[in-house]
This record gives sequence, structure tokens and C-alpha cells, in this order.
Amino acid sequence: MKYLHTMIRVSSIEDTLAFFEVIGLKEERRYSSEKGRFTNVFLAVPGEATQIELTYNWDPEVYGGGRNFGHLAYAVDDIYATCAALQAHGVVINRPPRDGRMAFVKTPDGISIELLQDGAALPVAEPWASMPNTGSW
Repeated sequence: MKYLHTMIRVSSIEDTLAFFEVIGLKEERRYSSEKGRFTNVFLAVPGEATQIELTYNWDPEVYGGGRNFGHLAYAVDDIYATCAALQAHGVVINRPPRDGRMAFVKTPDGISIELLQDGAALPVAEPWASMPNTGSW
């Protein structure tokens, strides 16, 4: 047995792709079904096998949020640079990396993403150290 992927439903492929590209994921493949009226887009960190599947249903649906899903987690090379890049793309940092180790953000559809500093925590730095939490994660 091997782990294949996690699927999340999205309301915009373009917005969600743009979000995940900022943290380093790339599109691996795409499949559309005229009969099923959906498109699947598979993303991965280059060189890694684990994927995330974005499912876009062509007929509009409203996806309610819920903490029962939990979150997706990614290790990043520089948590401060990653959070700054996300902010530059209009993403709210819900739980800033005050400790130089962990942050939470949300995808355009409200799915929580945990960002963890790869290796040891970075030295505590501003503006992150004094930035308050925003919303929920």
C-alpha cells in the first residue's frame, strides 16, 4: 500500500493553483470529464510523489467550511519568506510564524494549510513576532 493523494474541492482552479504555486507545488497532470462535469488537477512538490488533487465541479456549488477536515501541512525552506510571498499575493496569515517555526494560512476556498519551517526554527523576527492571529485556522 502507498499513499496517493488528498482531494479538496475548489471553486476556482486558477485561484487555487496560484495559491499552491506560491508555496512551491506544480501541476503534474489534469483530467476533465464532460460526462461527469468535473476537472481534476493533481499538484505536487517537484520530485515528491505525494500529491494533492483539486476537484472542480463545473456546476456551481457552495462548499461549507469545517474544522473536521483539519489541515494540509507543508515544510518550507524559509517560513518568513514563504509568508511574505503569500501576503504579497493577498493571502491573510491567520497564524503568523511568531516562533519562526509554524504558520497557518487558508486556500481561496478556506482550507487550512499549516506551514512548518524545515529543520530548526528560524530566529524570532519582526513583523512576525508581534503579529496577532487573524480569523481561524
